[in-house]
Amino acid sequence: MASILRVNTITDASSNNSIATSFIAEGSAKVWVNFDGTAGSLSPRDSHNVTSLTDNGTGDYTITIASDMGNTNYSSVGSGQNTSNTNYGTVFNPASIATGTIQVKYHNASEAIKDGAQQNVLIHGDLA
Repeated sequence: MASILRVNTITDASSNNSIATSFIAEGSAKVWVNFDGTAGSLSPRDSHNVTSLTDNGTGDYTITIASDMGNTNYSSVGSGQNTSNTNYGTVFNPASIATGTIQVKYHNASEAIKDGAQQNVLIHGDLA
């Protein structure tokens, strides 16, 4: 049987360090995923609140969010790394944003769209 703990603030045993529960709820990542974009079939290495990944072509992926975001005003960030451990995901382009999906594209420094062995996406915002 589940129970509910209702508090406004969480503090350590000495009451020196406390934080409002709203900071925990608002500041936590609502979606994150780490995956290999060079694999034939995409599957997350690890993730939170992700239903599936779709490979739309070179360096172009759609992430399906399990519990939808509250609106499309969420913040997303990503990074990518190719097989030679060169970071190139500084040009992370959220191409299409919806409450239940986000399409992302990864570019290298020359703005060429590239697959990568180490792709990461992180989303902060409000859940529906």
